[in-house]
Amino acid sequence: MSRFTHPDGSVVHLAYCTNVHPAEDVDGVIGQLERFAGPVREELGTDRLGVGLWLAAPAARELVGDDAAVERLRAALERLGLEAVTFNGFPYQGFHDEVVKQRVYVPDWTSEERREFTVALARILARLLPDDVAEGSVSTLPLAWREGFGAEEARAARAELEATVEALRRLADDTGKRVRLAVEPEPGCAIETVAGLVEGIAGLDEETVGICLDACHSAVQFESPAAALAQLDAAGVPIVKMQASAALRCEPARIGELADFVEPRFLHQTRTLENAAVLGVDDLDQALDGGLPRDGEWRVHFHVPVHLDGGRTTQPQLRQLLEGVLGGPHPLTHHVELETYTWNVMPGDLRPDADAALVDGLARELSWLRDELKTLGLKEAA
Repeated sequence: MSRFTHPDGSVVHLAYCTNVHPAEDVDGVIGQLERFAGPVREELGTDRLGVGLWLAAPAARELVGDDAAVERLRAALERLGLEAVTFNGFPYQGFHDEVVKQRVYVPDWTSEERREFTVALARILARLLPDDVAEGSVSTLPLAWREGFGAEEARAARAELEATVEALRRLADDTGKRVRLAVEPEPGCAIETVAGLVEGIAGLDEETVGICLDACHSAVQFESPAAALAQLDAAGVPIVKMQASAALRCEPARIGELADFVEPRFLHQTRTLENAAVLGVDDLDQALDGGLPRDGEWRVHFHVPVHLDGGRTTQPQLRQLLEGVLGGPHPLTHHVELETYTWNVMPGDLRPDADAALVDGLARELSWLRDELKTLGLKEAA
């Protein structure tokens, strides 16, 4: 379950993101693929499964300078019936430390470390792409966390992005494999919304740079799926990659129940609407401590399994976005990545208590997505 044929005849790749698994070196990455991705493929009963690889910076450094290590990873993917056409290049390292929070945005796009990491990922991906696939994608953070990001930082980030574009062009010329950069808006960051993205990457080569459209992030910002897609179309910004994800949502009467989702590892930006304006705080505990009014719906940046009941999640918005992106005469992207990295910080019975439970949960999410794609007229490729 990796490739789907759109009614227009083109191929849409579906993958699940491996940033749900902690691994900081190549051996760890291969071990996690063996421990989880292979069994997920087997549970789904498919010969091939797409993975959106997350490689921490130490693993990327190890691979980019060692052809043998790349071949070892490529061989492991083939042995396990997996293929990779997209990388998640947002977290740099330590994504499963006890406390991550704002550290996930470091290093940001003002630094050469972010550029070097991203280019290294692209070089690795070009080596790992299946022989019959000519294009890959790497998603990345929305420039930086907003605090301390001013005009000088914006100029520095622009310079690093432009240098990255040049490196990606050279990579395509050298290898015949094109790797595109997908900038991912996120609440609280220098680029929060589609409108911010359009402004933030204006003038960059649209053949090389576009958006990673994360359904969870867009829903938390109360973006209308139809309006967001219309903005991108009007600006000529391509959807390099869509992340199929869902956020928590809660009506006023049940807001107190969100306390179960307060946890120390990840940042859970929280938003509500007041007089049609989006109000927000940087974490769920701040909202519950009085940071937001409680007379309207809350949406929380807490990635929840996409197959769960849409009454407590933004699954309806995800469905609308999938329809808008893939339900037309031509797909607006060819890369769709399931990204639920929070399984191991879920509250209570939602948290897997063993490997088998996580494998089952990921398989359920992918099965739900497969059914959604088929509803939109896509057919699973043999």
